[in-house]
Amino acid sequence: MKQLRDRLDEVLKTGQLSGLHAIVAVRGGQTLLEYYGIGEDFAWGDSRGVVEFRPETLHDIRSVTKSVTALLYGIALGKGLVPRPEEPLVPRFSQYPDLAADPQRARLTVAHALTMSLGLEWSEDVPYNSPANAEIAMELAPDRYRYILERPTLEPPGTRWTYCGGATALLGQLISDGTGLSLPQYGQAVLFTPLEIDQFEWMTGADGVASAASGLRLAPHDLARLGELVLADGAWDGQPIVPADWIHTMLQPRLQTSWGGGYGYQWYVESTKDPRLVAGSGNGGQRLYVLPDLDLTVAITAGNYDDPDQWRVPRAVLEQVILPAVA
Repeated sequence: MKQLRDRLDEVLKTGQLSGLHAIVAVRGGQTLLEYYGIGEDFAWGDSRGVVEFRPETLHDIRSVTKSVTALLYGIALGKGLVPRPEEPLVPRFSQYPDLAADPQRARLTVAHALTMSLGLEWSEDVPYNSPANAEIAMELAPDRYRYILERPTLEPPGTRWTYCGGATALLGQLISDGTGLSLPQYGQAVLFTPLEIDQFEWMTGADGVASAASGLRLAPHDLARLGELVLADGAWDGQPIVPADWIHTMLQPRLQTSWGGGYGYQWYVESTKDPRLVAGSGNGGQRLYVLPDLDLTVAITAGNYDDPDQWRVPRAVLEQVILPAVA
């Protein structure tokens, strides 16, 4: 739509979209806006140099990966391969009988991992190139799952939302244990191939385990396709991929985040009013916005990693470019 492109050009001129790499907005199966820029990019901490982004260019989606992991959990749950949300969590990690015997940790359920409310000590407030960041410390630990599950208990589980990549790592291992496949293998078999997503990367830690919390690299058009899947209650071309009841369950707000808005199962519920807005969010300005009332999904990639104001670029794209033209 020319109107959308004109609006984008106007906002670009203001300098508010510094670091923007790509936008793909899709409504009712039709691409409304597609934009690709130029900028320095990184794969985790490794610079890829200045990149001229194209439709086929893969991009870190960082913690939007968490929302994709939730989709995979729902698929596996529908097949009876992973525990239900209300089931105990720690006994599923039978290699840690000492932790399972701890009465405090015995209260943990899968739902506490899904909602990031484990009640354990965890902080990702410092940059992701620092071992003081709990997710980085987890990656450096000799045993990532023990590192997560033996964190000191601060409060009863379910009390408070605390951003925690470790919670998602636990979900990823439950998927791998239940399916007998790595996350990339399972994702390709049950999600990416059915959606005709042919190219992706899923980065791994030093132990060779794919990061369920932040390791996925996708082309923006394919990221938007995942949003379309959510809009369609988990179906693609009329074929069910993710159970519809899981989509509805996953997007129910259960806790308040520390910066406002709700949190479901690894998805942000940013607004329950018209228009409803749910999102996957990642460091640097990565976003997958899904607006069910408008039949709209917007995928955004950017390079403002660890910038305290990184949220401003995707919000400006949504609120100043997209919504005025379609709402």
